[in-house]
Amino acid sequence: MPWVAALPVDAIDADDVARWDHAGKSYAIYRTSDDAIYASDGLCTHEQAHLADGLLDGYLIACPKHNGRFDIRDGSPRRLPACVALRTYAVRVDAGVVHVNLPD
Repeated sequence: MPWVAALPVDAIDADDVARWDHAGKSYAIYRTSDDAIYASDGLCTHEQAHLADGLLDGYLIACPKHNGRFDIRDGSPRRLPACVALRTYAVRVDAGVVHVNLPD
């Protein structure tokens, strides 16, 4: 899997999520209050709303459409109507830039 430069880490506020589009696909990149960075598919598995429009609370992202929730660490659904897990991706920060490990 290739590492792809996504966003400057400073483009994401603490306790927030940013949208990142790459190669025809949309992703969500999260930054927690303790500066941990996570990445997942960008669209809710329930109704395809973009998670970057949702609210990050600790390690849970709330979908803006129906308030389903996912754990950003592993993509697991944590509140209905979300019931299918998000795909998550490994991330690293190098020279202030978030890199996401994407499938070929």
